[in-house]
Amino acid sequence: MALPIPHPFESGFGRAWPSRAWCDSHVVLAVSGGADSVAMLRAALAIKERCGGNGRLYVAHLNHGLRGEESDADAEWLKMLCGKLGSPLEIGKTDVSAIADRQGDGWEAAARMARYDFLRHTAEKLGARFVTVAHTADDQVETVLHRILRGAGIAGLRGIPAARPLSASVSIVRPLLTMRRSEVLDYLTAIDQDFRSDVSNADPRWTRNRLRHELLPALREYFNADVDAALLRLAAQAAESQDLIAGLAAKLADQCVTHEFAPGQGADDARRTFCVRIDVRQLADQPALIVREVCKAAWHEADWPLQAMRFDQWQQLAEIVRCEPALTPLNLPGDVRTRREGNTLILHKGGLP
Repeated sequence: MALPIPHPFESGFGRAWPSRAWCDSHVVLAVSGGADSVAMLRAALAIKERCGGNGRLYVAHLNHGLRGEESDADAEWLKMLCGKLGSPLEIGKTDVSAIADRQGDGWEAAARMARYDFLRHTAEKLGARFVTVAHTADDQVETVLHRILRGAGIAGLRGIPAARPLSASVSIVRPLLTMRRSEVLDYLTAIDQDFRSDVSNADPRWTRNRLRHELLPALREYFNADVDAALLRLAAQAAESQDLIAGLAAKLADQCVTHEFAPGQGADDARRTFCVRIDVRQLADQPALIVREVCKAAWHEADWPLQAMRFDQWQQLAEIVRCEPALTPLNLPGDVRTRREGNTLILHKGGLP
């Protein structure tokens, strides 16, 4: 049941994601059973009870198969909670270890891919317009710090976005992204709601756990007691800068980038983009930063994998565009090859276009 007067946590949820934006749409709530996601579930239900609307709230839980009986117990606990709350529940199960072995990207990347594939499939099956996940400001701090250590650029330093497309019909929303974990725990105490604890969150083998339990406490104690706020400001400023840069790059890309599609595919099937052509004349006088962003925009529009591309490879593309055709051809991740013909930089998948 909702509290008679909205708890500050529920009010914060409502400010971050006003009910008018979702009350008439179906929403899938990604719930692991941990404190953050259980608080998100309870707050969403309380707000829904007050605001009404034609949409339904569904709960989705993916059992990653990593902790054996403990993972199964999380799913059973959530079944009982959703039964008590009257919330429809969708449960999936996967073997993340097998996915990681097959893809070679590590456990964390495999788990993330499996989770978002499951959430997308569930939302599309249920006709849901939104998927909510329970990242908090603490997660944002850890993410930005991790990316600093990995050498991320401006785009990476913006951290976790508050919302992004998950598919053509589904968006991910993070309504807790401005709220601290301490607020989560205060709320759960106020409504007398328990939650599950994942022992792997203390496992020092995982980078994020070492950041959370070792590096951040040391930074707070020895360097800056308010380092969390500093990292959150950095993320906000990086987001503003990246939005400006991306907007300029998108306008240029509209003018100088064209996509060609594999034989027999229509222009609406971006996943089958075979060749990208960039007219370099309109970019010759642009800063390398803007040229790199145009190349990234073209690559993203082609739906080619971005993760394996490093800064030096984007910089090589920018140099080819601006003044160095002698650097081609290049072989890039995802079986993308490049060459320059006169005033055109050609990026193509596999064989020659």
